Amino acid sequence: FTPAVAVARAQVLQEPTAETTEGTGITINCSHPNIQTGDWIYWYRRLPGRGPELLVLTAKGSKDLPEKAGQLSVPADRRWSALCLSGPRRGDAAVYYCAVGD
Repeated sequence: FTPAVAVARAQVLQEPTAETTEGTGITINCSHPNIQTGDWIYWYRRLPGRGPELLVLTAKGSKDLPEKAGQLSVPADRRWSALCLSGPRRGDAAVYYCAVGD
């Protein structure tokens, strides 16, 4: 018997929880130290009772999210990313998560 072993090539790590009050900015961090050259960085959110919604994706560099009053920050080495929401509203309460892949 040989057990199957799953290897996460581009494993991501996030804080388990982050909270803020309406109108108070928040930064959600994601670490992806094993990211590969061709990988993209994806950020999603899932509102209660809804499916995942893609917020932003990037291969490199930071991006503004004008419709969400936020920004995705990514350093040159791409080993981490940070989603900054400058003025979240009650309707932005959701599960936010990142993913890395091609």
